[in-house]
Amino acid sequence: MELQANNSPFTQEQTELLNRLLPTLSQTQLIWLSGYFTAKQAAGTQVVSSDGPSSPASTINETSAPAAVVSKDITVLFGSQTGNSSNLAKKMTKKLEEQGFQVNLSSMSDFKTNQLKKLQNLLIVVSTHGEGEPPDSAIAFHEFLNSKRAPKLEQLKYSVLALGDTSYEFFCQTGKDFDTRLEELGAGRLTPRIDCDVDFDESAADWMSQVLESLGEKSAANLVSVSSVGAADSVTTESVYSRSNPFQAEVLENLNLNGRGSDRETRHLELSLEGSGLTYQAGDSLGIYPQNHPQLVEDIISASGWNAEELVSLSKNKGEVSLREALQFHYEITVLTKPLLEQIVKITANAELRKLLEPGNEQQLRSYISEHDLLDLIQDYKLEGVSAKDLVSVLRKVPARLYSIASSPSAYPDEVHLTVRTVRYEHKGRNRYGVCSTQLAERIQPGETLPVFIQQNDGFKLPDSPDAPIIMIGPGTGVAPFRAFLGEREESGSEGKNWLIYGDQHFATDFLYQVEWQRWLADGILTNMDVAFSRDTDQKVYVQHRMQERSREIYEWLQEGAYIYVCGDEKKMAHDVHSTLAAILVQEGGMTMEQATDYLIELQQQKRYQRDVY
Repeated sequence: MELQANNSPFTQEQTELLNRLLPTLSQTQLIWLSGYFTAKQAAGTQVVSSDGPSSPASTINETSAPAAVVSKDITVLFGSQTGNSSNLAKKMTKKLEEQGFQVNLSSMSDFKTNQLKKLQNLLIVVSTHGEGEPPDSAIAFHEFLNSKRAPKLEQLKYSVLALGDTSYEFFCQTGKDFDTRLEELGAGRLTPRIDCDVDFDESAADWMSQVLESLGEKSAANLVSVSSVGAADSVTTESVYSRSNPFQAEVLENLNLNGRGSDRETRHLELSLEGSGLTYQAGDSLGIYPQNHPQLVEDIISASGWNAEELVSLSKNKGEVSLREALQFHYEITVLTKPLLEQIVKITANAELRKLLEPGNEQQLRSYISEHDLLDLIQDYKLEGVSAKDLVSVLRKVPARLYSIASSPSAYPDEVHLTVRTVRYEHKGRNRYGVCSTQLAERIQPGETLPVFIQQNDGFKLPDSPDAPIIMIGPGTGVAPFRAFLGEREESGSEGKNWLIYGDQHFATDFLYQVEWQRWLADGILTNMDVAFSRDTDQKVYVQHRMQERSREIYEWLQEGAYIYVCGDEKKMAHDVHSTLAAILVQEGGMTMEQATDYLIELQQQKRYQRDVY
């Protein structure tokens, strides 16, 4: 629709100018102009034209002293292992662009470090992986920033959003590292760092608000809400369902993949996404909000002498529910953290618990937290006197559990498949359960529903080229995403070579998806497959041993441009696989260990070495 001079307050000349200008503006530019004029009017700043202060303006002349100029160029860097940091960085970028900022959004692995000294505004969103380590995509940038090559950054303003898990000793350590190092290099903070636990929606929203306010966009802070941050996981989808608004997915199948006689139980679940609008790619994960084991809930209530039907408040004014419902559906009761114990000390007079938290007892505290749950704490430190309302008020929300998706979206439209190993063990004379895995194994039947969301993982994706060879290393349930990879390559008609290295305990009972691998081998989809069943031989054989046996071929595939994918346990398996890859480069490529280490870092930067480890 064009402006007309006879139905607007503009002259004919102004109308023509506006009609030429407006169609060339982007949505972001139009929003920025709207906010600019609104802010000027609210501030009482006079806008005048050559015709006088009462005339509509064709040129803008400010009669007041100019405000301090805030650079509109901002770089947003993210370091992400599972996708949370990536999604939040995208959400922040969108908010900034709506306010007229020019934003450069980049993974730390793609960022050219020689540009750092040219930046004026930098926002960092980063998770902490393992025991205080940076995620794979942040390793090179983290090393550069902490090296002697890092430049002085007196011109830089920055802020850090750190993601972590308080059940780990080095909570948000990578974010703390970046924050401290940038300050050491002379940069100044736009806002203080915010550290987020696994339930990060509200903390991330606060950080976004503070950053926008600090950048001078006061009115923009009101645009950021918890619900909008929680929806970050669906940035690239049109679904109304997200991490903060999960979809109730119907369970279609729930099967035990292990054979009779196995001491393991691995569930294959098929869930329907029909009607959700949720989409995913091979390599993504599915988040499930689990329920705590009913028996553990009853034991906690009994040990504390509480009334199961007593009403307790949920966090952030979300109403009241019975104590039983709160403990089963809403709060974490199987994991202890130092912050939780510090809060409990404030509501109990127990001297022994206070002593556990004193300086000098770190090792004892670390050991206790790693081996005990809330029921142990109540029984060991005699917390019977603590009221249900007081204790519930300091518990954190039960976090979602993420599982690598085991299906190709092309092969199974409107479905998502999972491979979940059930965790059960005995400790201190009591049976213990993996929260979500045991729920799936014992208390979920086909026809029932689970609250789910898609967790995008841009750091674990098939090569852009369908002809690129890939090597997939995944023992146990780590094989799940490779079922998705091969299904996707089969559906797309990819010509690239595919090599799977898989391991578990026993060939006869623990060979997950054996029939499918054999079919893909017969059809030529799977080029090579090596297996390692550790308990079938006198000497235990693991995937890294098979890698060493095929070292020459692995090196040749790498020379041909192969991509390497590793999925599974981070603490031991992924470390051993990484060491074996370095050893192969030394043995077959004639490299020094330092050169091999640099080579693997370069592969990670080229996205040819990707890991989905936990």
